[in-house]
Amino acid sequence: MPRGICTTRHLFKVSPWSLPAFLVALAVLAVAIGARVLFELLGATFYYATFFPAVLLASLIAGVPAGACAAVLTIPVVWWAFLPPPFEFNQLSPLDYGNLTMFLLCSTLLIWFAQLCREALIARERLSALQDF
Repeated sequence: MPRGICTTRHLFKVSPWSLPAFLVALAVLAVAIGARVLFELLGATFYYATFFPAVLLASLIAGVPAGACAAVLTIPVVWWAFLPPPFEFNQLSPLDYGNLTMFLLCSTLLIWFAQLCREALIARERLSALQDF
């Protein structure tokens, strides 16, 4: 690859559709679950709060597919482990559907924002490479 040419694929040395990308998604999801358990012990009831940073981090490090994977995997995790009663898949209430919808909408925006950041970093790198000539 010529000097100065870069793609989002090589930004963090993690190809967006590779196994390491999805392992990054699972790792940040595991950290978010741990934080959510800790917050639950402290009495917090914001079911999706710790998963927003996980989606953003997965998207920044490993691209759109990893961020989308983290967002989609969050739904059954929260539904099963954190929505009352815990560790059961029960019927969701209208409030639960509203929270789930807001999580998906906000996650979509976070993933898009992360992709824009990745593209901005690449544009900056290309501009810097052109100025070196």
